[in-house]
Amino acid sequence: MIQKSYIWVSNYLILKSLMRQLSLYFLAFSLICFSAIAQEKRENLVKSNKWFIAGPSKESEETLNAIRIKKGIITITTKNNPKGEIELNVMITPSETNDGIPTNLSSESKFVEITYQSTQTIKLQAREGNSEGTGCVHGGSHPRVSLPASTHQFKTIKIPWSDFKQDELPDGKLLNIHNLCKFNFVNYNPISGSILKIKSVIIN
Repeated sequence: MIQKSYIWVSNYLILKSLMRQLSLYFLAFSLICFSAIAQEKRENLVKSNKWFIAGPSKESEETLNAIRIKKGIITITTKNNPKGEIELNVMITPSETNDGIPTNLSSESKFVEITYQSTQTIKLQAREGNSEGTGCVHGGSHPRVSLPASTHQFKTIKIPWSDFKQDELPDGKLLNIHNLCKFNFVNYNPISGSILKIKSVIIN
């Protein structure tokens, strides 16, 4: 009788241990799934939003967006003997025009992640809404950072919001992520045939 009780207690402890392990595995699996779902919910502005272009680019706005929709990539090629800068824009909140309402990002948002390839250094401006309170129609601050050239391969970088400063000055005005209109990818001195490709722009 004692032996049977011992066996029963032993089996119970083994079962309890197995149940505890299964619970831990289930918790870990749930966290992984939740993380994957959260990852999927992050919008890639290349795929979700219309883009706008100005300056000596071979690609028109229509061509740019047709390729973006079909292939999920932005491609810009500088014309020969370019004059002026090339400016590539995307609103944070989707818009059919190059102006709209500013976006109030959550204070939990910490950085933007960009996957790109470029034969020249690109200035990334994070443009804020204007001081008149009329949204994104001209004006507003343009805190910025530099995207270094990555000629031969795609590069993914995470840029903290705290890196965006007016004119890239050490003491420049910091970006206000609660009044964010758009991203401007600017090539101030384009060289003939220079290329910029963007696979993803994801706000975290």
